[in-house]
Amino acid sequence: MTVADRAAAPYRYGAPVASTRPVVRLRGITKTYRIGKEIEVHALAGVDLDIHAGEFVAIMGPSGSGKSTLMNVLGCLDVPDAGTYELAGENVGKMSDDQLAAIRNKHLGFVFQTFNLLSRLNAVENVELPLVYGGDRHDRRARALAALGQVGLADRVKHRPSELSGGQQQRVAIARALLNDPSMILADEPTGNLDSHSSAEILAILQRLNELGKTVVMVTHEPDVAAHCRRIVRMRDGVVSHDDPVVAPLRAQDEIVSGIGGAE
Repeated sequence: MTVADRAAAPYRYGAPVASTRPVVRLRGITKTYRIGKEIEVHALAGVDLDIHAGEFVAIMGPSGSGKSTLMNVLGCLDVPDAGTYELAGENVGKMSDDQLAAIRNKHLGFVFQTFNLLSRLNAVENVELPLVYGGDRHDRRARALAALGQVGLADRVKHRPSELSGGQQQRVAIARALLNDPSMILADEPTGNLDSHSSAEILAILQRLNELGKTVVMVTHEPDVAAHCRRIVRMRDGVVSHDDPVVAPLRAQDEIVSGIGGAE
C-alpha cells in the first residue's frame, strides 16, 4: 500500500476510517551517517510515511534496514538530512534543539527496551521525572499516581526498580510516557527484555491505550509482537518496502486469560 493509498483510506482497528490530517507526515526523508573519512551509511533513503491519529503501527525490518533511525527521526532525537517531517501539523525539520525538546515534551511519550528508570527513585518518583525536568509542579504527584493507576501499579507506587519485576518496570516506563498526555507513544522494542507473560501484559496495556485513542508506534523484530498491531510497516535498505493493515490483530488480553507464560 502506497502513501497515497493510505492518505485516501487510513486504517484504524483493522478497518478504514474517515481521512484526517496525519499526526505524522514524512516525505522524502533521508539520513546518512559518516564513519571516519571514507565510510557512509545511508540509513534512510527517501522515506514517505503517514501515521494517523489512533493508529497502532509496528515498524519492522532486518538489522541495518533503517527502522531504528526512523524511530529516532520520529522521536525528534535525530534530524534528517533532507525531506519534510510534520508532527501534529508542525514542521519540525528546521527547529532548534530547544524547540525539538519542547515538541518532544508536548507531543511524544517514549518507552524503551531497557526501561531507563533511576534505581534510587521509587515508581512514582520515576514517573514524575518529566515534570521535574520541565519545571512543571502543577499536580505533579497526583498526575504521576493517576498514570501508575492506568498501568495497574497503584499498589506499587513506593517500590524501587529493584523491587519490581521486568514487566512492572516497563509499566512504570509506560506510565512515565503518559504523563504529559502525548499525541503519540513511541515504543522501541518494549517487550525485548521480557518473558512471554510480561510481554503480553505490556502489549495489553498498549492495545488498551490505543483503543482509548492513543497513537502508538512500536519498533519490533518479532512477528508475533507485531501481529498485535493494526498496521505493519516494513523497512528495507532505508525505505518503506511494505505497508499493510493487519486484518485480525491478536488480542494480548485474551492471551493473558488463556494463561500464556507464567504469572508475575
